[in-house]
Amino acid sequence: MLRVDPLADPKPLIRRVYAYVAYRIGDGADAEDVTSDVFERAIRYRSSYDPRKAEPVAWLIGIARRCIDDARLRRPLTVENPPERMDALDLEEESVRRLSLSVAVNTLDERERELIALRYGADLSARQIGEILGLRANTVEVALHRALVRLRHDLEADADSEARASSL
Repeated sequence: MLRVDPLADPKPLIRRVYAYVAYRIGDGADAEDVTSDVFERAIRYRSSYDPRKAEPVAWLIGIARRCIDDARLRRPLTVENPPERMDALDLEEESVRRLSLSVAVNTLDERERELIALRYGADLSARQIGEILGLRANTVEVALHRALVRLRHDLEADADSEARASSL
């Protein structure tokens, strides 16, 4: 059988894996460390990659999921601050937006958070997510839709309560 190198074009894979990891644990040094762990394992086990089972990005996301779990067992992961070059007003608005989104995402159950991270962090399709999680693409699409509806509802409710509080 002809061997396929899953890491033949690593640049786009690194970006997608990092984005997924950052969705799960936050941007910054911890996400960089976990992404490095993913590619270290991928290089070590690249001969076990089977293109009939998954695309390279799906294979790497599977590794990333395990690396995130391992990192959480080793130490609590921290979320770094947004970039320092923003002016004070932009920084405040961005911080509030990120915190609101983080709070809303944390109201979702673990499965929903994982689906959001796979879809928007790793930029995977419903079919690819289904392959990773052992679900049908339609099941993934429905679950993602429901999770997004819950997120929107929570964010709108938060915005409404902030508006009422600021009008007092």
